[in-house]
Amino acid sequence: MGHREWDRVAEVIAEETRGAGPREVPQRLCDAVMKLLPVSGASLSLRGDGMPVPLSASGERAAQMMEMEVTLGDGPCFEAAETGSMVSAVDLLSNRDACRWPVFAQQAASVGVRAVYAMPLGDRAMCVGTLDLYRDVPGELAAEEVRTARVVAEAVTAALVVLPRAEPHDPDDVGRWLSPLATEHDEVYQAVGMVMVQHGIAADEALSLLRGHAFAHSCTVLELAHELVALRLSFDDEPTV
Repeated sequence: MGHREWDRVAEVIAEETRGAGPREVPQRLCDAVMKLLPVSGASLSLRGDGMPVPLSASGERAAQMMEMEVTLGDGPCFEAAETGSMVSAVDLLSNRDACRWPVFAQQAASVGVRAVYAMPLGDRAMCVGTLDLYRDVPGELAAEEVRTARVVAEAVTAALVVLPRAEPHDPDDVGRWLSPLATEHDEVYQAVGMVMVQHGIAADEALSLLRGHAFAHSCTVLELAHELVALRLSFDDEPTV
């Protein structure tokens, strides 16, 4: 494979992202991934403080899978980001994968996802996020497909790293390259801050409390955050989402 495979991947990504503004690039990258790999869904997340920050998804189910991991605080993408290595859940209904991520495996299978392959964007020393691949059938990726997936992850990492950041001392331009999906998740961090103040606890405890509350009431952390930030819900009340 080598240079030939890199050239093929780079060509597809360049074609998909041609003419796209910085905020459109993450979605275009997901579109390119779907052309390059035999998967039924793909999503991109940045490695955030205590949780991944969703960037883009190939479709509704892939977006649902991202929100699932954010809400549960568990799943292959967390492990891939921490280890800097590919993490595979080849059959979420198997004992092996169900034991590793019991709630995630059950919920993923309930929406028709049977296998997940989480690719780190970077390595253990410097991992900026993950590329998560989904299949509606169980099974390993073939060796050649794994090699392609690694090249795709490298190319996606390179594409994200060169996106323009805000200019120094320009607070109105902070995060201008982030996708609308990532910007929307700022509300989760706002909600974490509100819970920290309300309960006098640290950020990781506040995030755990939000996750537990969301899970108990069958909503996502993002949906709960929307209600809290809009002041339609006090954290001690029953959610209305």
